[in-house]
This record gives sequence, structure tokens and C-alpha cells, in this order.
Amino acid sequence: MAPKLRILSPKRNKRLQTGWEGFFPYYAGFPELFARELLQSAKLQSGAVILDPWNGSGTTTYAASSLGLTSVGIDLNPAMIIVARARLLPPSEADHLQPLAATIVSHAHSALPTLHPNDALLCWFKPSAASFIRGIEQNIRRSLVGSMTKSPEGVHLDRISGTAATLYVALFAVCRKLVAPFRSSNPTWLRIPKQTEARIAVSRQTVARCFEENVRDMSAALASKFDADTPRAGECEINLSDTVSMKLDPGSVDFVLTSPPYCTRIDYTAATRIELAVLGPLLSTDARALGKQMIGSTQVPGISIDIDEKWGKTCARFLETLQKHPSKASGGYYYRTHLDYFDKMSRSIGRMSEALKPGSRAVLVVQDSYYKDVHNDLPKIISEIAGRHGLSLKRREDFHLRSMSDINPGRQSYKRPSGATESVLCFAK
Repeated sequence: MAPKLRILSPKRNKRLQTGWEGFFPYYAGFPELFARELLQSAKLQSGAVILDPWNGSGTTTYAASSLGLTSVGIDLNPAMIIVARARLLPPSEADHLQPLAATIVSHAHSALPTLHPNDALLCWFKPSAASFIRGIEQNIRRSLVGSMTKSPEGVHLDRISGTAATLYVALFAVCRKLVAPFRSSNPTWLRIPKQTEARIAVSRQTVARCFEENVRDMSAALASKFDADTPRAGECEINLSDTVSMKLDPGSVDFVLTSPPYCTRIDYTAATRIELAVLGPLLSTDARALGKQMIGSTQVPGISIDIDEKWGKTCARFLETLQKHPSKASGGYYYRTHLDYFDKMSRSIGRMSEALKPGSRAVLVVQDSYYKDVHNDLPKIISEIAGRHGLSLKRREDFHLRSMSDINPGRQSYKRPSGATESVLCFAK
């Protein structure tokens, strides 16, 4: 019999994001403590492989690595690949971060790059500020990004060194702080300024000081993690890939711990617009094209999608109600974006199931939501989809929490409960 899993609340808690964790304040499906306790209780054998197909900022892979376990993290967002790789930097690398940052800043001061007119940083910053930020980024790239990452075949961000990734995260934090005036009421959303709005003007000295302070603090936090009793970090592979087409060997995974994208129209590329702008020279696709690939894309798919019986009866009923809803665009735009979501989700879960070994387990953290006044029981829908792909639901734990949709003024027009239910779904193959 498989060991009983220890399931804490998957609610994200900012108070737990201190020390090294405090430098990775990205939207995540669950906190590190939740992942750590759950993985420890699974009592996986040596050599077992843990998969997170929606790895995001790398909570699963970080927790697994810190426990000495082997893991694979997959994500489609290049910014999240950088963040997840930085998070894995071993404490032994802390000592050289500050000297590297000082050299990079010195080189940026001595020779400012000529900005391309379409540089994405110009969307938020005045040219002088954008040029210096790009100068720091350019010198990180020149100093620390080599042929493993940039090859004749293209850029492979999933091979970038942990050191380079950490300095990129420090620069991300500078930019996130500076563009705070353009954050919307939705905490995950960075808006694009209107043509008439003034761009951000900031001195080179301010940017340099903030960057070096971030690196100093990251170095100190990382060094404080150095503990002789800590198990040797487990092997970890971070892959830039789409879950719909991810390449995993059949029967190669022993345990899945993940949180699929919620069906709440969160634009995950809009949440990382500034990070993607910083990474611009290393990207092969723009933010809009990337957003279209995402599960939960806010862009209407360009192909016709039919409801698949593998999505289950609950999903079919929800889509039928949504299509007939009297509110504007329900039967058109919103119906098609939901079709896109469930199509990608079903195909992704199918890939995940194929990769699992017989007798293995998968834990998915899933949150319900509402379309206007229509309940989208995503935990039940995901359970039915997983069942159609050979996974059996063995346990479900529900947690009530506040939902970001509660801050939307439009929700007041519809009668529905406040908050959301976040469900921890435990499946067996």
C-alpha cells in the first residue's frame, strides 16, 4: 500500500516567502512547504523521478532538489525557466555573485548599447533608462551565456547556468519595482502604457544600485542556506516545452506534483511582460505568440475545436451553459477560449498519464471558478478528464480561500459565493 500523503493547505502565504524564497515572488500554484511535506510523505525510492509539467517558478523542482530527489520541470514561459533555474543555484555559488555583478555594472557604464527601435523595454522606460538596463542585460549575456545556451541551432534557455539565471532574476526584480506604476488592480497583470502616458525616467546610478543591492541580498540569503546536514541536491532538469507536445518517455515518471493553469483567464505572459522584455534578445518568439500557445490563452484560437467526449459530462454541461449565457460574447469569444482551454488541458493530461509508470501517483492542485454566475467546477472536470486518460481519483482535499476574481468589479453583477475552492486531487495510475 502506498504511504498516505501529508497534505497541507496549498494556499500561498507571503509570510513564508523569506530568505532565499523571498526573491521568487511569482504567482505559484502552491507554497514550497506544501510541496516539501507532500514529497517527503510520499517516501519515494532512490532514483524515483518527479515531474511537474506546469513547473512555473519551480516550486516542485526546488522542493524535490532540496530533498535530494530527481525531478523534471516543464514550462512554456521562458521567464519562468530562468526563475526556476535560478532557484536551484547551490549555496556554494553565493560567493562570486557580487564580484560578477560589480563587473557587469562597470562594463554597462563604460559602453551603452544602441537600442533597437523595437526594444520591448521602451514600452515602459525612456530611452536613457532602457539603454542602461539593456546594457546590464547585454553584459550578463556576454559574460555568462555561452555556446550551451546559444548555439547555431538556436537559443536553449533551459540550458542556461544557474549563475546567469540568478543575475537575470536580480535584474527582473529591478524592473518589476520600477514599473510598479503600470501594475493593474489584478496583481498578476502588468499593463502596457498608453501612447500618451509618460515612460519611466530613472538614472543609471539608481538602476545600478538596485541591481547590486539585489545581488548582494541574494548572495547573503543563498549563503545562509549552507548547511552540512542538508542532503546533496537531487538532479533536476528544467525544460522549455509545451505540455501538449512535451516529449517524455512512456513509463518514465514515478510521481507528479503540479498545479495546472486555472480556468480564470489569467494571462501568464501578461504577468511576466517585463521579464520577457528583459529577455528579448534571447527569445525566438514574441509575447503575443507565446500567449497564444498558453493553456488559458485570452486569444481566440484560429482553428475550429469540437467538444471531445474525453472532457467528461461535467465539462460538456458547463460549456453548453456558457454558450447559451445571455451576457455579451458568451456564445462566441468566451466559448471558443474555453474550448481551447479544455482541448489543451485534456491533451496535456494525456501526455502526463502516458509518462507515468503503472502504480505511480499524481497530485494536482486545481481551483474552481465562475463564469459570470455559472460555476466552473474545474476540480471535478479535471478528475473526469484524468479518469478518461487512465488515472483513478483516490483522494480529494478541499480548501476554501479568497479568489482574485473577487476584486473584479464586474462580479458584483452576479450572485455567486465569494472566494474559491482549491482542491488537492490525488490520482493513481
